[in-house]
Amino acid sequence: MGAAVQQGDNGERRRRRGRGRARPMSEINVTPFVDVMLVLLIIFMVAAPLLTVGVPVQLPKTAANALPSDSEEPLTVTITASGEVQIQTTPTDRSELVNKLRAISAERDSDRVFLRADGSIPYESVMQVMGALNAGGFSNVGLVTDVGGPTLDADRQ
Repeated sequence: MGAAVQQGDNGERRRRRGRGRARPMSEINVTPFVDVMLVLLIIFMVAAPLLTVGVPVQLPKTAANALPSDSEEPLTVTITASGEVQIQTTPTDRSELVNKLRAISAERDSDRVFLRADGSIPYESVMQVMGALNAGGFSNVGLVTDVGGPTLDADRQ
């Protein structure tokens, strides 16, 4: 350790021991990192529910497991409570449904399609749309339901 000589206010000299310079701080300040992470968490919590398909239908509940997803965005056909058919979120007339599905099928790699139907829709209407899906080139049809329905299995209650 070295000693330094320093001149005071009244002209006298005094010796000062110790370090003349301030040491650099070697600690990481994590407060800004935590602040940024909390903001990102809030943004994702708010945005996640908005990422679902925006057609409101009351799906029937079943005890079936979820289907594995592909890398390609799944094609979704929806039948609303009023009987309107929508491809993704675009309303489609039933008479044009097969032609539009054929055009979409020609552009896609996968033949998987998800069918969402309101629980109040008659079975006949759902089967007509499934026939149109098959005629349009989609043979892999997944029926979308909500979880938490009856299992119909006495052992799994």
